[in-house]
Amino acid sequence: MDLRHLRYFICVAEEMHFGRAAERLGISQPPLSQQIRGLEDSLGVTLFERTSRRVRLTEAGTRFLPEARETLAQAERAARTAQRAHRGEIGSLRLGFSVSVPFVPHIMDTLARFRRTYPAVEISIDELARDEQVEHVERGTLDLGILRTFDDPPLAPHVVSTCVQKDTLMLAMRHDHPLARENRELGPNDLRDEPLILFGTINGAGFNEHLYARCERLGFRPKIAMEASSFATLLGLTAAGFGVTVLSGTLARLNVDTLTYRPFELDVVSRLLMIRAQNPSPTTAAFCEMLGAAAQDG
Repeated sequence: MDLRHLRYFICVAEEMHFGRAAERLGISQPPLSQQIRGLEDSLGVTLFERTSRRVRLTEAGTRFLPEARETLAQAERAARTAQRAHRGEIGSLRLGFSVSVPFVPHIMDTLARFRRTYPAVEISIDELARDEQVEHVERGTLDLGILRTFDDPPLAPHVVSTCVQKDTLMLAMRHDHPLARENRELGPNDLRDEPLILFGTINGAGFNEHLYARCERLGFRPKIAMEASSFATLLGLTAAGFGVTVLSGTLARLNVDTLTYRPFELDVVSRLLMIRAQNPSPTTAAFCEMLGAAAQDG
């Protein structure tokens, strides 16, 4: 017994006429009769009483009809589920991101659009440092990581990366800070006597090491006033005048009344990388495609 037998049986049961059922199915009557007879033989029961005047269901056929309809409906549901999973419309997406990513418009817009487009996908999100994201993607406990970095992190052979944004750097300071009056690009030499507020090494994405090395080449060691563990703390302390900080250019769009931003020159580029397994799930692939398109448009 296969699904075709069930379709043929249901059609004959609904038409109660082999000729009309055959026409509806787009086949001739003799093969339809043979298929129904084959179904009856496989079940060991008679499903239809046939006379020269009429066709009607037997008791076995009457009981079999709702079960056949449910079986066929379930098979169609299973097929649709498989097709939706293949297109990435159902499933799960485990996403990790760096602390600054929620403030990047085209990434958050993509996440909102993905949720609208694929409402059946279960999305889980974790804020993780760069190296943690790499580790989780390599282990398969994270489907996708969006991390900020200034260097290419070492990746396992089965993990690939795509750059989704490059940023210039900005120096942020309280609006009444002397550097706020400088209408020029600032650089590491301007930090010689300035207390700095930076992310700790775990969230610094490799930036701190580049800055320290550049300052040392200029003949001084930077003064680290505080290390912040969150982006809100970093901005809050800077706005309160505890020191200055360096941000990616995208983040300078944040409107904090007491902060002023100036371009900052350093021989590195802040990048957002999207990392994933080389053979991602359909759901992950769908999100990557959507984010990649948004990055190109941006």
